[in-house]
Amino acid sequence: MKQLIEAIVRALVDKADEVQIKEVVGEHAHVLELSVAKEDLGKVIGKGGAHASAIRTIMAAASGKEKKRYILEIIEH
Repeated sequence: MKQLIEAIVRALVDKADEVQIKEVVGEHAHVLELSVAKEDLGKVIGKGGAHASAIRTIMAAASGKEKKRYILEIIEH
């Protein structure tokens, strides 16, 4: 899942080398903490949160196969 989200986000941003994803494994869910360059934050979130919502939808669809719950958190610097 981490690689999937990283590939999607790297395609959206200008500074792909600054994309970092940290996975925190919990008892009931896996949290993916996404960090990008400050100037790329708007590109990841999208107008009205459209990109972030789409990424979360893809995560939900892909997580059904793994039978795990994933949560995406976008971290601001």
